[in-house]
Amino acid sequence: MFRIKKKDTVKVKKGKDKGKQGEVVKIYEDRESAIVSKVNLVKRHTRPTQQSPGGLVEKEAPVKMSNLQLICPKCSQPTRVKFDFLEDGEKVRVCKKCGEMIV
Repeated sequence: MFRIKKKDTVKVKKGKDKGKQGEVVKIYEDRESAIVSKVNLVKRHTRPTQQSPGGLVEKEAPVKMSNLQLICPKCSQPTRVKFDFLEDGEKVRVCKKCGEMIV
């Protein structure tokens, strides 16, 4: 279980986009990286197809998970994540700063 999941809001800790925030769009488990909206934008040359005209396209590139920090939805601060178990044995993520469960 990763500490960061899809649709989480995260903050970039290192790199050219340090300090930017965005929502996680996709996670690559095998590469331990994630695509974050409006972060780590790169330009790619694309060939024209029937759906798109082609040319220079700007899109997001993956960011390593170690360079991302989760933003708690309750206290709105970047925080570390710890794991706890509920009474029924379910594993949940918990904010280290405010102690609230992250859904």
